[in-house]
Amino acid sequence: MLSGEFVRLTKKDFGSIEDRAIEKFTITNDKGLVLSLINLGGIITSIRTPDRQGNYANIVLGHDTLEDYLNDTSYLGCLVGRYANRISNGTFKIDGNAYRLPCNEGENHLHGGDLGFNKKIWETEPYRDPRGGGLKLSMTSPDQDQGYPGTVDIQVLYLLSEDNKLVIDYTAATDMVTIINLTQHSYFNLNGTGDTLGHRVKINASGYTPVNKKQIPTGAYRSVEGSPLDLRVEKQLGALLDQTPEAELFGGGFDHNYVLDTEGKLENTAAILYSPHSGREMKVYTTEPGLQFYTGNNLGAGDASGKSTFVKHGGICLEAQHFPDSPNQRAFPSVILKPGHVYRQVTEYRFNLRSS
Repeated sequence: MLSGEFVRLTKKDFGSIEDRAIEKFTITNDKGLVLSLINLGGIITSIRTPDRQGNYANIVLGHDTLEDYLNDTSYLGCLVGRYANRISNGTFKIDGNAYRLPCNEGENHLHGGDLGFNKKIWETEPYRDPRGGGLKLSMTSPDQDQGYPGTVDIQVLYLLSEDNKLVIDYTAATDMVTIINLTQHSYFNLNGTGDTLGHRVKINASGYTPVNKKQIPTGAYRSVEGSPLDLRVEKQLGALLDQTPEAELFGGGFDHNYVLDTEGKLENTAAILYSPHSGREMKVYTTEPGLQFYTGNNLGAGDASGKSTFVKHGGICLEAQHFPDSPNQRAFPSVILKPGHVYRQVTEYRFNLRSS
């Protein structure tokens, strides 16, 4: 396994699915940032960081067992694809050819379908480059996987740096014209427990994409100016949840695609999440044009048995991605990937502490 310099990588068994081993990997840097993930779905199971008193806690929501992840319906901590977010009626066209995808959220196709990338077992190998060390995950999605055209080869790097960055670097290539939109779906709670109502958030976006009653974008862009969605100045989350546009569609709170002002540059801060209680701060940087901001509105509802592991608003998603339903929205940035071209996305989560 990877070791030396400023990062270490270990692994252990986490169960099996049929005859395939599921393994849990732990990446640790010299500053004490500890990331754990499994090769099922590329799921981040924990990120352990200290608070301002030096006490460690897991700041992402996760399960303890493989069975719980297999039964999970909240996309906890996983890689999402081929298409993150929603596609209206599960249909789109490329060059006049229509493609139909499974509708797994009412009339919508959501997060890659019933057997998206979150349910795939990824190949893994240790990896290091000048940015940090960690793990490379690889997978081939065959032609017509969940209805998508083309065979697509995907690689995702999870890297820890010596200055407490988590770098997630995605690449993909195809043998025929297709669509792709990848993201990471961790739920962050910088207190490590309870709800996130006291968290403060800032998003560098002057616009968002409003949706219809089916939670599909109308195709318009709307300014956040003068609305509760204006997070260009840091605000406390709890005071805003029942004021957001379309809140009744989302179970009360945020589930909005922000149009970032960062111009796809990693040096520009896309978002900041901060807990005054713990002192933990997380900054988000990304090459993507959009950020889906979701406040865990459906957490705590329980499964079919009534069991509930988490509380409502117990975690916050900051999903860097292209916009929902982009294949059907001409005004949105393109998600087309052609043979001979490479899809690339880089998102960084940078962790630190504020003194007060």
